[in-house]
Amino acid sequence: MTNLNHLISKQLDALLTNETSLIANMANTSALINESFDQINWVGFYLYNYANNELTLGPFQGKVACMHIKNGDGVCGTAITQQSVMRIKNVHEFPGHIACDAASNSEIVVPLIKNERLLGVLDIDSPIIDRFSLDDEDLIVELAAVFLNHVDNFE
Repeated sequence: MTNLNHLISKQLDALLTNETSLIANMANTSALINESFDQINWVGFYLYNYANNELTLGPFQGKVACMHIKNGDGVCGTAITQQSVMRIKNVHEFPGHIACDAASNSEIVVPLIKNERLLGVLDIDSPIIDRFSLDDEDLIVELAAVFLNHVDNFE
């Protein structure tokens, strides 16, 4: 991947270079995002389980989280159904929001798709209403692309 626009993207690229473990890369990606963004209270991954048509909790930083999210449920499940970024100003106004942490007020979810196959989502929550700007979305999408660039195989 070339032409990274943000320092954190370059840091993530360097951090993940030569590491082939999906779990290790998810863990370090969520840790770096958690350290780099202010006013967030949860960041992590949900992996798509094709057999059960649901997301299963992966590596994350934050309080305990929902372990299974059905396709189409909540912000994460909607993001995979629509295969599009969901940037939600106020999660309490989102139909079907799943309140894993009552302190979360806004959320951004980026579907992770590589070679036309859904890996899962990158999910970030904030206790601040309308925390995520369009610039934040661009950066988080870029970070997701850096992460996916370092994913070789997944099932």
